[in-house]
Amino acid sequence: MAFKDLVKANRSYRGYDESYQFTKEELADFVDHARLAPSSVNAQPFQFYLAWEKDEVDKIQNQTKWARALPDLELPHQGMHPTGFIIICQDKNISDNLNRYQKDVGIVAQTMLLAAAENGLGGCMIGNFQAGPVRDALGLSENLAPLLIVALGKPAEKIVLTEYHEGESINYYRDENDVHYVPKRKLEDIIMSR
Repeated sequence: MAFKDLVKANRSYRGYDESYQFTKEELADFVDHARLAPSSVNAQPFQFYLAWEKDEVDKIQNQTKWARALPDLELPHQGMHPTGFIIICQDKNISDNLNRYQKDVGIVAQTMLLAAAENGLGGCMIGNFQAGPVRDALGLSENLAPLLIVALGKPAEKIVLTEYHEGESINYYRDENDVHYVPKRKLEDIIMSR
């Protein structure tokens, strides 16, 4: 698959085929891709919590909130939850500055999601959670700060990229058939001219 096609396939999915079950090895492979990514000052301050067993997955799902731009919908729909999670945690023994490595969080999450997309899978980065309750629910040590939750699964919804036009809302939306639309700004609108 061409890289640009891989990027297009890597959407923020909010609906999954629950019959697909991950193994620990599959999730560890996504982390293996991420560990090879660049890291600020090569600090590599992250540890990754893997969840593939149903009770752990459900425990994490209950700690998350999805699709803030669609407050009238409960997403994922019942029967369409992710079947795996990777929680990116910062080891405060390496650095207790939780803002210092935020760009690295995005780099490793995107790397994992591209690896998933390459395998016909998908996911969603979830920042809408409370770190303390997540740490407590999973029994993580105090030195681990959950920074981002990455939901994973086999996508079971249609996502369509559309062009954003001046004056329209940039928010994603769903139609009456539950198709998810994501407006993207035009290339010529985001490149600054001199």
